[in-house]
Amino acid sequence: MAVKYLKRGKPADERDQDDAKVRAIVEAALGDIETNGDAAVRAFAEKFDGYTPEKFRLSQDEIDALIAKLSARELDDIRFAQEQVVSFAKAQRASMTDIEVETLPGVILGHKNIPVQSVGCYVPGGKFPMVASAHMSVATASVAGVPRIVACTPPFKGEPNPGVIAAMHLGGAHEIYVLGGIQAIGAMALGTETIEPVHMLVGPGNAFVAEAKRQLFGRVGIDLFAGPTETMVIADDTVDGELCATDLLGQAEHGYNSPAVLVTNSEKLARATLSEIDRLLAILPTADTASKSWEDYGEVILCDSYDEMLKVADEIASEHVQVMTDRDDWFLENMTCYGALFLGPRTNVANGDKVIGTNHTLPTKKAGRYTGGLWVGKYLKTHSYQKILTDEAATLVGEYGSRLCMLEGFVGHAEQCNVRVRRYGGLNVPYGEGAPYREAAE
Repeated sequence: MAVKYLKRGKPADERDQDDAKVRAIVEAALGDIETNGDAAVRAFAEKFDGYTPEKFRLSQDEIDALIAKLSARELDDIRFAQEQVVSFAKAQRASMTDIEVETLPGVILGHKNIPVQSVGCYVPGGKFPMVASAHMSVATASVAGVPRIVACTPPFKGEPNPGVIAAMHLGGAHEIYVLGGIQAIGAMALGTETIEPVHMLVGPGNAFVAEAKRQLFGRVGIDLFAGPTETMVIADDTVDGELCATDLLGQAEHGYNSPAVLVTNSEKLARATLSEIDRLLAILPTADTASKSWEDYGEVILCDSYDEMLKVADEIASEHVQVMTDRDDWFLENMTCYGALFLGPRTNVANGDKVIGTNHTLPTKKAGRYTGGLWVGKYLKTHSYQKILTDEAATLVGEYGSRLCMLEGFVGHAEQCNVRVRRYGGLNVPYGEGAPYREAAE
């Protein structure tokens, strides 16, 4: 039996048209911000968020007042989640060591892991205040040792969200701005009269945020392409339709364009899941967004074998992949293209999103084929260095270097090597007459 679609989403050409519209809007907005700075940022903030305070940056007093609005339980929950993220990030950081090795007698090579010097962390919050995203970007940057951490989040219902601001502050943000969307990304990357530009942008967001990061890549670094949420459930008849439907709709509620895909080898499970989705959409408070995502971007794919399920899953390369089968570890061993795996029915994407400790900023739109998600290592630049300590090593490497430079036709490069051979190899001859140079020329 070939792969069979029991439900398809919006055709690829229609999705491409949507992407083209987003690209044009973002390009124009970024051009305006680059030209007009704070004035453009303020105009976009008023247009899209209806929010134009005297200053977008929060003072310490404003931060303290917002945190004071949270209950003790809410603060404890935020701290608990942040501790899990920080704990795992510290373990990851400890795995990245500086090295120095002597590859030949007198030849020392090494590398250092140096933090990016300034980072702009975007925390979504216009539709849902994404408290957890602050842990994932801000707290992880702090573990990496980034000396300047800027955090931006849009207003929620017309004002800063206390939970998001608390998470940013507790996570170690040095500057907090209540700014959303393209205007936040543009301001952090390009700089304005009041916001110094950063070296790198991180964090998830909607299609406009993701496209702004894409267009700015090169002027600044970015973590990855993190657009609208994607989820995939890989399941067999060891689980039921209610569990699959819940996991699909639990991510589809993020927005109107969040792909949710079921890959299964059980037609019974596939049809039960479709029925459960209909039932849940009738009672889910966020059904207005989840139903639109499911209608336009939901898919149910029926496969004939586990090998076929694996192949389909790797081709789609979904951001979140929930695996609930009789061979979960087999998928862990064999899957190669995804954002993050959630293995077994006791595990779920919401735990990964909010509290368990792994980072929830993950690759979308097939980017899992070439990158993993945000983690402490994304904030670190691995820089190499080399030094030669002895005359003998300088002579040996220089002789090889000279000949290899001449093999490529780089005479000036060769002479960089030759002058060391003459000086440290005891050859008292003028420019161009040393043995290494002569041998290279021959």
